[in-house]
Amino acid sequence: MKRRDIIKSALLGTGAAISGNTVAQPNASASVSTSSASAAAESSRSLLFDAHQRETVTILSDLIIPATDTPGAKEADVVAYIDLILNDGDDKPRESFLSGLGWLDGYALRTHDNPFVRLTADQQIALLESLDNSTRSDLGPGIRFFEQIKQLTIEGYYTSKIGIDELNKYGVPNSYA
Repeated sequence: MKRRDIIKSALLGTGAAISGNTVAQPNASASVSTSSASAAAESSRSLLFDAHQRETVTILSDLIIPATDTPGAKEADVVAYIDLILNDGDDKPRESFLSGLGWLDGYALRTHDNPFVRLTADQQIALLESLDNSTRSDLGPGIRFFEQIKQLTIEGYYTSKIGIDELNKYGVPNSYA
């Protein structure tokens, strides 16, 4: 699948998700809660990731774009975007990403005796900071993985309804209207 097709399908999926959000009618609360429950179950299913990988990617994306006065990557369900893009995309980025996830857990185990998801938030941040802009050759696989997940997180966030709303919260500048 070409990159353009992946982005188009992601944007179409975002559009479908946006149009699928309905305002509850007074007598429709049962159907709304049922569809909300099925939507939550659907978003927790992975196409590619096992439960541990999904948890790791969720934590990583949330550290990259945390919730502040606006929702973060976790609330935008960036993990679902990354899961879809890697599952449906070319083999090389998928294999690189999965290999990077394994490398990250190995690095966390070597440095902290726990996989990444079991580290404290401070340990997770310190570990990622050790990869960010590092020139150590022994950290090469982790550096490349961190670059890859940062890029995917940004793409996933800013193609989500939350990210689009954040980009447009002040309207479109007059110079672009």
